[in-house]
Amino acid sequence: MSEVLLVEDNRSQREMISDLLKKHGLTVTIACDGLEAIAHIERSNPDLVVLDIVMPRMNGYEVCRRLKSDPKTKNVPVVMCSSKAEEFDRFWGMKQGADAYIAKPFEPIELLGTIKQLLRK
Repeated sequence: MSEVLLVEDNRSQREMISDLLKKHGLTVTIACDGLEAIAHIERSNPDLVVLDIVMPRMNGYEVCRRLKSDPKTKNVPVVMCSSKAEEFDRFWGMKQGADAYIAKPFEPIELLGTIKQLLRK
């Protein structure tokens, strides 16, 4: 079973996304900000990271840059999932190394399809 690290500071968003992923057979671990995410990834290499951008202590762009610049984690797929929905936000997220960018609000099928496709690679 694939482990997805969900990095989201908003509790209701975190619960909604976590429930959706669990319902579709994924194991979900949670981090509430970027520093927690980095600490978790150093302890346990998840199969994929779903990453919010606007968070306290360390934003999602910085987390993504760190993951993609580290030889141990550079191949872990990152899906940025953010309310920052402008074209520039998407461009900047992909420039940081994200494998996909999904704007909130999103259709559950879009997030699930993206995650399943990246886990198959």
